[in-house]
Amino acid sequence: MAQKKNETFQLHIRRTATPVKVDGIIDDAGWQQADTATNFYMILPMDTSYANVRTDVRMTYDAQHLYLLVENYNALPGPYMVESLKRDFAFLKNDNFLLFMDPFDDQTNGFSFGANAAGAQWDGLMYDGGKVDLSWDNKWTSVVKNYPDKWVFEAAIPFKTIRYKKGISKWGINFGRNDLKTTEKSSWAPVPRQFPSASLAYTGVLVWDVPPPDPGPNISIIPYLLGGINKDYVAGTKNNYRREAGVDAKIAVTSSLNLDLTVNPDFSQVDVDKQVTNLDRFELFYPEKRQFFLENGDQFTNFGYATLRPFFSRRIGLGVPIRFGARLSGKLNRNWRMGFMNMQTAKDEGLGLPAQNFTVAALQRRVFARSNIGFLFINKESLNYTPDNASEKPLYSRYNRNLGLEYNLASANNFWTGKALLLKSASPGKSGHDWAQAANLQYTSRTWNIGWQHEYVGRNYNAEVGYVPRQGYIKLVPQITRLFFPKTGPVLSHGPQLISTSFYDEHMKRTDNETMLSYAIVFRKRNTLTAWASNNYIKLLLPFDPTNTGKDSLPTGSQHNWNTVGVDYVSKPQSLFTYSFSGRYGGYYADGTRTTLGSELGYRFQPYVSIALSTTYNDIRLPQPWGNNKFWLVGPRLDVTMTNTLFFTGFMQYNEQLKNMNLNTRFQWRYRPASDLFIVYTDNYLPAPFYVKNRALVLKLVYWLNI
Repeated sequence: MAQKKNETFQLHIRRTATPVKVDGIIDDAGWQQADTATNFYMILPMDTSYANVRTDVRMTYDAQHLYLLVENYNALPGPYMVESLKRDFAFLKNDNFLLFMDPFDDQTNGFSFGANAAGAQWDGLMYDGGKVDLSWDNKWTSVVKNYPDKWVFEAAIPFKTIRYKKGISKWGINFGRNDLKTTEKSSWAPVPRQFPSASLAYTGVLVWDVPPPDPGPNISIIPYLLGGINKDYVAGTKNNYRREAGVDAKIAVTSSLNLDLTVNPDFSQVDVDKQVTNLDRFELFYPEKRQFFLENGDQFTNFGYATLRPFFSRRIGLGVPIRFGARLSGKLNRNWRMGFMNMQTAKDEGLGLPAQNFTVAALQRRVFARSNIGFLFINKESLNYTPDNASEKPLYSRYNRNLGLEYNLASANNFWTGKALLLKSASPGKSGHDWAQAANLQYTSRTWNIGWQHEYVGRNYNAEVGYVPRQGYIKLVPQITRLFFPKTGPVLSHGPQLISTSFYDEHMKRTDNETMLSYAIVFRKRNTLTAWASNNYIKLLLPFDPTNTGKDSLPTGSQHNWNTVGVDYVSKPQSLFTYSFSGRYGGYYADGTRTTLGSELGYRFQPYVSIALSTTYNDIRLPQPWGNNKFWLVGPRLDVTMTNTLFFTGFMQYNEQLKNMNLNTRFQWRYRPASDLFIVYTDNYLPAPFYVKNRALVLKLVYWLNI
């Protein structure tokens, strides 16, 4: 096998013979005997020298835990900069340290742990060679202690928390530091500036004195109890009381393969969706936020592209309860990875929705340095369901199946990435033109980013458990970006980007095109400015109301063309007051005009309180019968973090287009690692005349028990 890029960066780890107390004080004997990783390399603003900010890292272990000690020295006077004490913080808006760990040394999958300078924790699963899924949440402990010249981060990570193959004595590892006062991002093993510090292609090596210990039996039982009340004022029904219980279980089948089980799961504590003004002809995408579907789910959810996903877990259990489910996922060895999931939903008599079973199976084989071949199978089955009248179109299909094959390219140095995809669906009454094919190739260097993507989706391709907003098209997307790097001055980088997105029908007749030219400037203080101009052409394939308010529709086959200009600005993240602004002006359907203004304002009383306000205003001017339409979307948010285990979030959204006002508040007390008490209150209002539509209050207790 070819040598890894940063193979010479090695940190030797030895077992400690004395206990380690996680308190942020460097007085344990184990730390005095541990090797130190230091002399970090700068990633930003330049990646050609050592970092100016000093960071020292030490690691040791015992029979149960992997220990980490980090000394983050200050280069400039003044307080640290953080958003709050909330978990899984935004990397760019906090002074922080992160550990990136690749136990299989396959440069593709791994784990990330870290903290900001105030002690907020960060943990996530790593996938696709450099992305971090922060929905993953597990048991570990850490302390941050501040000194005049540095802040110290000390952590204990149980071996039961992570997955690794027994007998492997070399792990991929890297450490990343973000220091907002100096606007410097750095890493122990050097990473080129065009890639994230999480890039597993550039990890160094953690060398164990002996292979890490067997974690032994690893079974976690996570029950919950829930009580709640909700009332629908529109329907005028009586109060509905909720008394529910459920349980999750995590069972380590091997040290690298995990079985997750759930019975009667509940996701009432999940963040509400952030609303947008909908002026699109196709279904909008809202990300999955339910933890059961996100943990180790990248094999399922990352198959395909953003608008060509054969599997989208939000199709499961939204609107009807999930009765039970199981997922087996993880690594079989260094080259093979698998995932299998089965979910069962209940029957809903009121909606006439049958009970449904969902099965998803994925298998992935590593090839070459960092590439892989993936296989995906999806089956949705409606149980005991027969349409009332076979001559009429049924409300729900009896089954829908998808079969997919995918090749993911990632070169050893990550300069070349790409994907080739083939999908086939099967549904009752649909045959022929029921497949999809897509591919992309991208080259990323310090100064150039050049890419090509194409998609074909047949008119009968059907992914009922996926997100495929349109069928019967061919899509072509070339793009090119050039960056320039001044050696001095306030600008870090600047350059143009040209991207063109074209849609054709299956006979290669053009139906849509957007060509956009933009110019982006990144300043050394990390504030950014982008100006752009675009040309749009659309031939409507179906009738469409350009305001999405239920008014008259433009006819099928009508053609529309317009130009638009816009600007976007994001302020420097190290300020207590941060803001962003976006604006666009140009044509719209039916020779109309559209003006859109948006802003994000934020202020933090660090580290305890963060206040944010997002606002979007649309002014659409069209001929009759639409006329002038003005939509406001306003969303203030309050985050209060009393400690790194006690959180309160209040989020309100006023959507003038939907004529709805939503209020969601959530209190969370993490009374022990991975165990929580939640109190969630939700209201929906009709703004004018002011009227309560529905409201709900839920109290949920979750307890994590290791067996």
